[in-house]
Amino acid sequence: MERFGRRGMAVVAVGVAATMVAAGCSGESLQGGNNDASGDQVTLKVNFWGDMGLDKLKADYEAAHPNVKIILNSGEYNAQHEDLQKKLVAGNGAPDISAIDEGFIVQFRSQADKFVNLLDKGAGSYESKYLPWKWQQSMSTDGQQIGLGTDVGGLAMCYRTDLFEKAGLPTDRDAVSKLWPTWDDFINVGKQYVSKTGKKFVDSGTNMFNPVLAQQPVGFYNEQEQLQMDGGPKVAFDVSMKAIEAGLSADLASFQPNWDQGFKKDQFAVLACPAWMLGHIQDTAPDQKGKWDIAAIPGGGGNWGGSWWTIPKQGKNTDEAYKFVEWMIQPEQQIEVFKTVGNLPSQPALYKDPAVLNYKKEFMNNAPTGQIFAATAENLKPQYLGKKNGPTRVEVENVITQVQEGKLKPETAWPAAVKAAEKAANS
Repeated sequence: MERFGRRGMAVVAVGVAATMVAAGCSGESLQGGNNDASGDQVTLKVNFWGDMGLDKLKADYEAAHPNVKIILNSGEYNAQHEDLQKKLVAGNGAPDISAIDEGFIVQFRSQADKFVNLLDKGAGSYESKYLPWKWQQSMSTDGQQIGLGTDVGGLAMCYRTDLFEKAGLPTDRDAVSKLWPTWDDFINVGKQYVSKTGKKFVDSGTNMFNPVLAQQPVGFYNEQEQLQMDGGPKVAFDVSMKAIEAGLSADLASFQPNWDQGFKKDQFAVLACPAWMLGHIQDTAPDQKGKWDIAAIPGGGGNWGGSWWTIPKQGKNTDEAYKFVEWMIQPEQQIEVFKTVGNLPSQPALYKDPAVLNYKKEFMNNAPTGQIFAATAENLKPQYLGKKNGPTRVEVENVITQVQEGKLKPETAWPAAVKAAEKAANS
């Protein structure tokens, strides 16, 4: 999902890595140097979205494995998942390694026969390293493990301190957190901001909908794969409609060019901020260093995002692909990604590692991101996300976008959202 940070692995991080190697990692895949005695050249294509902090990892891995060339292919979030599904059905064309997000993992684990069972590669030794629910989310019903977790997406709220100051709002992160214990309070703060500045408060209605939905006990589907639109989705949809009707939304679709321009042109002052979002902000608007900070999310709790590395079975280099995946989930690499792009590891032992716990993000006004997001992750109780969760979310987001664009009225939008969700559920 997202991405940023920097150098210097603390000595303790190296110690943790060594401990994990001793606990059952493949020594061959984790040591430096060219481990392929044959020297045959291998190319691994890795599909993902956004910035997952892979540039430095790619360089480090290729330097240690001269026979391996890694091709990084970052695309649009929904498109990458849709493309993977098409390639799996076609039986060819899938990447060697594919990231899959939490919103799509149930859809793909139900097709476990199309992925390498990582337990056959020795991945079972990592089960105890992961948050239990994270390990289970990528496990098929017949006991095949299709993915190894990259990160989790505990929620906070990012805001522009300089824009808040211009609007006469507090800028201290604790004071800002106290402004909005509830989503209604958040909308009222947004109204104040719009009134004072004449500018929009949030990036989009969909980025209100998703975090609110993530906080509900049940999302789009229950564990019997039954669509549950009158529960959590209705609550989240109503909040997004309130925000749109109040004139808070800049109507900018995530991970699209106009969204990135919105950051640069100060078109909004706040957005829901899973850990992975920090990297995107930093990459998109580097000149805003020190102007962003992190406050609590209204409503408290929730998980938005978090991914897994998977290996489609149709690949020709599945052994080498697993070696690279196994290397990426080691503590040293996980900490590097956390520092580079903000992605919070899904291995809880790292939350107590000083390299994570004591880390402060200079770009985010020295916010203690290690403490903020480690606390959110340890308390997470993620929803069940059904097989059709991804396509259903896309359809409902499309309806919200139509409201923002004036193509639908808020009072008629909910029936349209239900109809769109039912279409996705029955497809």
